[in-house]
Amino acid sequence: QVQLAESGGGLVQAGGSLRLSCAASGRSFSRYPVAWFRQAPGKARDLVAGLNWSGGDTYYADSVKGRGTISRDYARNTVYLQMSSLKPEDTAVYYCAVGRRLYGDLDLAAENYAYWGQGTQVTVSS
Repeated sequence: QVQLAESGGGLVQAGGSLRLSCAASGRSFSRYPVAWFRQAPGKARDLVAGLNWSGGDTYYADSVKGRGTISRDYARNTVYLQMSSLKPEDTAVYYCAVGRRLYGDLDLAAENYAYWGQGTQVTVSS
C-alpha cells in the first residue's frame, strides 16, 4: 500500500509561482508512472502533468505547457510539480497519483492511477 501526501499549496498572486510536493510512504513507487491532476469547483478532475516510470517521458496539459514542470526524486520517493506564471484559472485542488502498471508508460487516464493523495488547495488571486 502506498500513502501519498501533497504539500506546497496555498494562496498566491497571479504571476507568482509555487512548487507542490507529493511524498510517498508505505513502499517505493519508483517503478510506476506518476501524475498530477487538478479539480476546480464544479469541474471534472483533469490531468495536469504526467511522468513515466523512468522519468524520460512527460505530458503537460495545454493549459500549463511552458509553465509547469513535473519531476521526481527517486531517493526521496517524492514527486514535484513546479508551476510558474500562475493564473486565477489555475485555482483548484491538486492531487498527485501513482499509476497501476509496473514500469508503466505515461498514462493519461485517471482510472489507470491506483493511489491518490488527499489533495492540496492552490488559490491564485488576480
